[in-house]
Amino acid sequence: MLNSLPCIVLVGRPNVGKSTLFNRLIRSNRAITHDRPGITRDRMEGIVRPRESKPFVIVDTGGITLDEHAALVPGPEGIRGFERHVLAQTEAALADADAVALVVDGREGLLPLDEHVAAHVRRKGLPTLCVVNKVDGQERAEEYMAEFHSLGFAVLAVSAEHGHNIRALEASLTALLPESCPAALPSPPALRLAVLGRPNAGKSSLVNALCGQERMIVSEVAGTTRDSVDVRCKSHGHEYVFVDTAGIRRRTRITDSVERYSANAAIKSSTKAHVTLLTLDATQGVSQQDKRLVDMLHTRKTPFMVLVNKCDLVPRAALEQLQRNVSGMLAFCQHVPVLLVSALSGAGLQKILPLAQQIHEECAVRISTGKLNRAMEEVLARHQPPVVKRARAKFFYLTQAETEPPTFVCFVSDADRVPEAYARYLERSLRKLFGIRHAPMRLHVRSSHKKKNS
Repeated sequence: MLNSLPCIVLVGRPNVGKSTLFNRLIRSNRAITHDRPGITRDRMEGIVRPRESKPFVIVDTGGITLDEHAALVPGPEGIRGFERHVLAQTEAALADADAVALVVDGREGLLPLDEHVAAHVRRKGLPTLCVVNKVDGQERAEEYMAEFHSLGFAVLAVSAEHGHNIRALEASLTALLPESCPAALPSPPALRLAVLGRPNAGKSSLVNALCGQERMIVSEVAGTTRDSVDVRCKSHGHEYVFVDTAGIRRRTRITDSVERYSANAAIKSSTKAHVTLLTLDATQGVSQQDKRLVDMLHTRKTPFMVLVNKCDLVPRAALEQLQRNVSGMLAFCQHVPVLLVSALSGAGLQKILPLAQQIHEECAVRISTGKLNRAMEEVLARHQPPVVKRARAKFFYLTQAETEPPTFVCFVSDADRVPEAYARYLERSLRKLFGIRHAPMRLHVRSSHKKKNS
């Protein structure tokens, strides 16, 4: 669990408002919420930071549907066919939990599904609070809560949507935790890796394979993953957080509001990650959508690599052609590395994390102005700038403006006399001289009529 903090799991049948409550408690809209039941499938972790007590982990889980014998029954359309997977995710969360918040819907009242989930939770023997959600005020709280006392748990009425009684909920949840729970341990800096790509490219399978556990639900059904889910793991002494994201289709093909939210969350995750793992499906080849995603990442100067997944399912000749197609797609950003991998067989997976670490380190490179200007003199001597409008641009000095990504500003007599092709030559030369092989780079050419000292 995050930072070795105590953990409380939100459990309940579908559509009782667990994800809305999760967002309210962590004070961030991380989980996708919708009136449609069955939106949440994978479990998601966040940290609750009460004002007057120690923080703890809260885990959002999908709605589970059980009968009186604790056997699975079909759920609503959103999780139809995923009931077993959702239950397995909940069970994994409960195995690490210190306490449970059983969430029910006060407006709908006590339903048989609530009673069956409550019985299942009771068998775990964990401290449990029954959270009666969708109660907008204190005036009718007792009326809404009355029948839920029969479940045998302490009961508290809240409204996740409107924030009613949330501070009292934080206090009640904290009271469930044993006093001997350890304080949070300092968390080592973790490298955030966003896994991005089209639906069914095998992103969740890759996350599971890299973490060595069935953390994400995997299915042949495209669109199984909806939320952008953080998965923390450790490898060779380094901490990593994989952000598994929903598959991104062309915007013109997205007609469902949930899919639109999922796609937006996926793109947002790539902007917050240290490195993005753009995942392609080798059996499907390079699509226009893959090219759009590459263009987006390159334009935003996002550090990324391309993973061609399912390479073991493609004949050698087709794989060679696919590699040529991928190279063509990356013609305008040739610094981006490509790995042929297979989540199923494990081929190539051992190269991903070291390469991601290298890209991240390259993004943080800082070069002194003195070194940069000595390098610039060497580069100019090797290949002079071309004559444009009967004159060459005079290069005055080069400096680094920022990192992540490395950004350089070159001051010249007239920026209009520096063609795009020569600017690309300068960038290639800087990459070679300073070992920036795979990180994105910005090189700005600015007009200046006065030479400045370096």
